[in-house]
Amino acid sequence: MAPTVPILVITGQTATGKERLAVAVAERLGGEILSADSMKVYRGMDIGTAKAPPDVRRKVPHHLVDVADPGPGSNGAGAPGFSTARWVELADAAVADASARGRVAIVSGGTALYLKVLLEGLFEGPAADEQVRARLSAEAEANGADALHRRLAQVDAEAAGRIHPNDLRRIVRALEVWELTGSPISALQTQWGNRRGHYRALLVAIRRSPQDLGRRIEARIHRMAAAGLLDEVRRLAEQPGGLPPGPRQALGYAEVLEHLAGRITWDETFEAIRLHTRQFARAQMKWLRRFEGLVWLDAGPDAPVDALADRVETLWRQHVAKTEPRP
Repeated sequence: MAPTVPILVITGQTATGKERLAVAVAERLGGEILSADSMKVYRGMDIGTAKAPPDVRRKVPHHLVDVADPGPGSNGAGAPGFSTARWVELADAAVADASARGRVAIVSGGTALYLKVLLEGLFEGPAADEQVRARLSAEAEANGADALHRRLAQVDAEAAGRIHPNDLRRIVRALEVWELTGSPISALQTQWGNRRGHYRALLVAIRRSPQDLGRRIEARIHRMAAAGLLDEVRRLAEQPGGLPPGPRQALGYAEVLEHLAGRITWDETFEAIRLHTRQFARAQMKWLRRFEGLVWLDAGPDAPVDALADRVETLWRQHVAKTEPRP
């Protein structure tokens, strides 16, 4: 792929309205959306991941959505065979395909690791060691993911600070890297640099006030509950083999699974989802602030999506005009 392909990245914290904005911009620019969400890759995980409904996806093509089954042995994100490197491989192919057809590739999502790898490359970490992973997973099963998270904080405080205590997959990987190399994963990740150079990317992020974001998070949880989140999680959990560790830790799913196990009431489930989503949003903001050249789109509570789309369209046309290679 030539190192001059322009792409548009629309990101932001959870519940800021990335999907609606990406769709509106895609309609204006003749674009196609590439999902940068580590849980939207899973088939059947629809309500809890706030996937665009089928009619929207028919109107605006979406890539990297529903590409894996969330079951043991699947090729889903976080499961064997579908690593972050695999995701970026598919993303590269989708960008190349859209570009070849004269379409604008719009990367939309809030999984900052995916965005970083897409734009900067994946660090040269050690290959997976299944024995180490199995031992760490067994420890988590016996003592809880938070026990492993506390251990990670002792050897790599920086990584522990940006990995949620319930994100078992990433905790295990960080401890695995430490055990295999003697170096913290946060130090190795500084090797990423700007080594890919495939794209001329315009990065924009929606930013909302904490009060507005809190209201939007609560409204989203109510919508998910009304749409049948409980039944969705129950159906996934009852499939052969249930849900593997990665999907089990997804926001909304982990808490509902606790409820289905009889450990918390439905009211406690709602409150836990709200608390964990707020915590996740704060972690996302820390990640986003690390992206160089990111353009913030400040949105008020009543800001219409069309007004935001106008701003992004203007920024995009300026970006293309400014960065277009000269003959």
